[in-house]
Amino acid sequence: MVNDIELNKRQKHILEIVKDHGPITGEAIADQLNLTRATLRPDLAILTMAGFLDARPRVGYFYTGKTGSQLLSDKINKIRVEDHQSLPVVVNESVSVYDAIVTMFLEDVGTLFVVDEHSTLVGVLSRKDLLRASIGKQELNTIPVNIIMTRMPNITFCLKEDLIIDVANKLIDKQIDALPVVKKTNKGYEVVGRITKTNITKLLVALSNDEIM
Repeated sequence: MVNDIELNKRQKHILEIVKDHGPITGEAIADQLNLTRATLRPDLAILTMAGFLDARPRVGYFYTGKTGSQLLSDKINKIRVEDHQSLPVVVNESVSVYDAIVTMFLEDVGTLFVVDEHSTLVGVLSRKDLLRASIGKQELNTIPVNIIMTRMPNITFCLKEDLIIDVANKLIDKQIDALPVVKKTNKGYEVVGRITKTNITKLLVALSNDEIM
């Protein structure tokens, strides 16, 4: 864990020793605590993996000087889209609004990505788009989704190399539920994944459980 509260008494003592005397070898730390190097090995591993300490061969351990919140921030700012994206749900631009509603219901998603005959991203459909089209006396079987979708270039998207924190900010700024993950092709952008608010929530839970190194 990266939270100070979760460190035991000996681990906190080790941090104080390294702060005062670092860089310092594991043997020297063990001597100050009157313990064996083997006894300290798990504690040193935890403190190093959590980011409180760093270690260099033939030099020893030194304190990174970062708080638990700084370490968590560092961890978050290294997480990329490709590690947490999910499979996209796409429909062809020629399908009817009715079929799109059925697809959204069956796939249990809040956003559909619309592609052309080349599998290139041309639009996005949200629940609001489909609900708006459903109001009134229109025949939904006869209306193609390309009439009601949000079109390029007004689509916000991301790449698999993007940082997840930047995508989260886009979701907040645009007040949308999902972004398509795309890759550039000679015909446009191919949809290769999606990032949703649910993906971000799952990531937050994983971080709280310290499941992401």
